Amino acid sequence: MFGLFKKKSETEKLQAEYKKLMSEAHRLSQVNRSAGDAKYAEAEDIMNKIEALEGAS
Repeated sequence: MFGLFKKKSETEKLQAEYKKLMSEAHRLSQVNRSAGDAKYAEAEDIMNKIEALEGAS
């Protein structure tokens, strides 16, 4: 109940984006491998940002 108005941290937002991109990359890799690889690369960029934020803390 009280968590309803809690804002997500930058790391939580990036983790949600990473999860979405990875599932999309998996779906695309079954149909179009090059598009799936491109989504996977985007997801890796997000993961690097997450690791940088966690390393800075």
